[in-house]
Amino acid sequence: MHERSSVADLADTLRSELNRYSPGEKLPSSRALIERYRVSPVTVSRALATLAAEGLVVTRPGAGAFRAAARPRAEEPRPGDTSWQEVALSAPPAGDSVPRSVDASGVLATLAAPPPGALELNGGYLHSSLQPERAMAAALARAGRRPGAWDRPPVEGLPELRAWFAREIGGRAGALAPSDVLVTAGGQSALTCALRGLAPPGAPVLVESPTYPGMLAAARASGLRPVPVPVDADGVRAELLAEALRASGARVFVCQPLFQNPTGAVLSAERRREVIRIAREAGAFVVEDDFARRLVHEDAPPLPATLAADDPDGVVVHVCSLTKATSPSLRVGALAARGPALERLRAIQIVDSFFVPRPLQEAALELVGAPSWTRHLRTVADRLRTRREALVTAIRRDLPGLALPHVPPGGYHLWLRLPQGADEAALASAALRAGVAVAPGRPYFCAEPPAPHVRLSFASVAGTGELAEGVRRLRTACEEVLG
Repeated sequence: MHERSSVADLADTLRSELNRYSPGEKLPSSRALIERYRVSPVTVSRALATLAAEGLVVTRPGAGAFRAAARPRAEEPRPGDTSWQEVALSAPPAGDSVPRSVDASGVLATLAAPPPGALELNGGYLHSSLQPERAMAAALARAGRRPGAWDRPPVEGLPELRAWFAREIGGRAGALAPSDVLVTAGGQSALTCALRGLAPPGAPVLVESPTYPGMLAAARASGLRPVPVPVDADGVRAELLAEALRASGARVFVCQPLFQNPTGAVLSAERRREVIRIAREAGAFVVEDDFARRLVHEDAPPLPATLAADDPDGVVVHVCSLTKATSPSLRVGALAARGPALERLRAIQIVDSFFVPRPLQEAALELVGAPSWTRHLRTVADRLRTRREALVTAIRRDLPGLALPHVPPGGYHLWLRLPQGADEAALASAALRAGVAVAPGRPYFCAEPPAPHVRLSFASVAGTGELAEGVRRLRTACEEVLG
């Protein structure tokens, strides 16, 4: 049984048995609960913590858990009228034509847990079996014992962690200094900070088409107007980028040059030079979202350097994170820039969040500095390749009507094109009824999409067996919707 289900089940059982105890009476010991219900010590600890948070039990270290005193019955809350908020939240300031609503549906498609029993082929993070759980636990324990670990950190981030990110981003050439880097609370936070800092509300921002829905949501929430620039197997089309900059007057272009989400494209060497040159001549910034560099597969060719490593003039603002290669809860990332842009981004981050908690930064330092870090990355590279091959084989065997134009040697997803005219939303709904969650393609486009798509992740399930079963379930949905 999954740990989360075990905790909920045990908490339900204990909750139903509390009436057998008087207020203040001691519950059975943790050891007794472990033996009676055949669960792990962690499950017992978390179940008791759940009941304690509900005010039903009181835990006393060294003494055990006790039924809490009865609480006075709370009065029913008085129903209110919140309809006035529709006007307050929607009324734009004078001259502001940008909608203020925030649409998180595209982000939730990969963040929300699927229903029980459904296979998660829409996820955006590594399955727990791929995460370095022991190494992270050890790093967090060591970090908590470091002298000063609970003190206030520098607002820009710990110097040692900034230096590590600078080496990772700048490469062997040492193109970045630690002073060019800000430590952020994950990649999404860094991306949002970059968008807010580099473009004023109401301004256009150029984006790849298709692109990451979380970036589109962040841009719109910041009052920006995403303008699409098409991509192909070699990344963004440089001639269309130049044309879009001229036509829109945009001063920011957001791209994912490495294993682009969702297409998996890698920006070619020729286009890398063109993108930086075109942006520099237009007086525009390139926000490089380098989310997948640590998700390279074992059979990939040597990776290109970051765009930031080839840019001495501060055209590129680089965003990266440790989260994708570790755990969704290790939200430590970096934002790298040069010149006045760095000062503005620093100011925005300070105003928004002050700083990233020091224990988390210390734990990140412990993790990436341990010998197990390199071993973990090698393991992930091997297992992602195995999973990718298994998913590709299953798709070509069971879903011949879906086109798979590109198989990337990195990242964690595949981008499938549906037959023209297919209803991708209906397919996603039918797939969920069949027991598999997939991501429809529409949220990845900021304008009308050229064709229907779905994105399948191969990193968020337990293994290759679940990938094969997920494709079989998706075939059932395709037969229902596509015929």
